[in-house]
Amino acid sequence: MKIGISWNAYGDGELSIKEQVSLLKKYGFGATFAMSDDPELDIITDELRCENISPDTCHAPFKGINRIWSDNPESDDALRMLKDSVDACARNSIPVDVVHLSSGDNAPRVSDAGYRRFRKLIDYAEYNGVKIAFENQRKLANIAFAFEEFPGAGFCWDVGHEACFADGREYMPLFGSRLIALHIHDNFAVHNGDLHMIPFDAGLDFKKVALHIAKSGFEGTVMLELMRHTSGAYEDLSPDEYYSKAAAAAGRIRDTIIKIKSETT
Repeated sequence: MKIGISWNAYGDGELSIKEQVSLLKKYGFGATFAMSDDPELDIITDELRCENISPDTCHAPFKGINRIWSDNPESDDALRMLKDSVDACARNSIPVDVVHLSSGDNAPRVSDAGYRRFRKLIDYAEYNGVKIAFENQRKLANIAFAFEEFPGAGFCWDVGHEACFADGREYMPLFGSRLIALHIHDNFAVHNGDLHMIPFDAGLDFKKVALHIAKSGFEGTVMLELMRHTSGAYEDLSPDEYYSKAAAAAGRIRDTIIKIKSETT
């Protein structure tokens, strides 16, 4: 299994493309993902592939995503935003587009209008050779709805989101069979405390995380989704120190997954 880390983990614009690629390679990260609306995505993808680093997924924009459930025809712009994300994936031969279904504690209820738009998105992605991975946020209802209605969609398990958004619910026993992408990070399981810290630096049980992943049969990238500035814990770390620490944490999780698998086969 490869280890990976999100693009711009050290900070948006704080390192050049070449500096980030060099750090990924130096510390053994075989994969990354970027936002699909990054204006430099095409250049980033080319630079990564020159060093045999895989752009495993893209992350679709999610600002204003709640309007996708509205009956207002003007909210079709949310669907256009997601289709543009699929286009970015297809253009760069990135196989998976990670999509949020909603945002916030007061996200709208599932609706026919939202179903129609997501149906169009799934069909558009399939036509363009891209797979949609729905990511868990705060609402169980909409992601359960999506997996019932769209059997071709996959699951992106965001470990940190589950800890600080889900009020004790566990998503992997429900959707682990659909797992195609991971977002791994740490926090203190405080509601809305989405800190995107390096694993083992806060409060999550990563042995349990590894057990869920191992039981699912997932063989993809152990992908960290980190944001250096969100917690304030890493302000004094150099790029080398930060990426080295992150790589050690990702490798520890990967090794635990492999060990669990070997013990159960």
